[in-house]
Amino acid sequence: MRAMSDGPSMACSPMNYETTTRGVVVRVTPQFLPDQSDPAQSQFVWAYAVDVENHGADTVTLVSRHWEITDGLGRMETVDGPGVVGEQPTLKTGEAFRYTSGCPLTTPSGMMGGTYQMVTQGGEKFDAAIPAFSLHLPEATARLN
Repeated sequence: MRAMSDGPSMACSPMNYETTTRGVVVRVTPQFLPDQSDPAQSQFVWAYAVDVENHGADTVTLVSRHWEITDGLGRMETVDGPGVVGEQPTLKTGEAFRYTSGCPLTTPSGMMGGTYQMVTQGGEKFDAAIPAFSLHLPEATARLN
């Protein structure tokens, strides 16, 4: 397993979200970071760990990402870019890549989801789903999923 950590240490109890597309498993574990948040200033910071595992027959490369981030008021922001945390990992069958990142919100709840564009060794492109996952405090009144 290849691993990379690019982010803060996590606090609070995690919940896992998982989806599989063409043998590529994407698992996300979000956690609220109270030590980096300031609710009085409407600053809520989340970290999330992502595991990308290749259980398919083809070697695949994660070439780009597309995120949709929605806050508790329904405002959506999209984030697109090459790879993840500065890398475009190539995964042979049975290999995995892990990274951590973060997301600030101005509301105590929200959600994220999206896709990774993958390319097989033969040049075929497909989108691997990133499962939609909740970012909400236990005491938040509005939960999006």
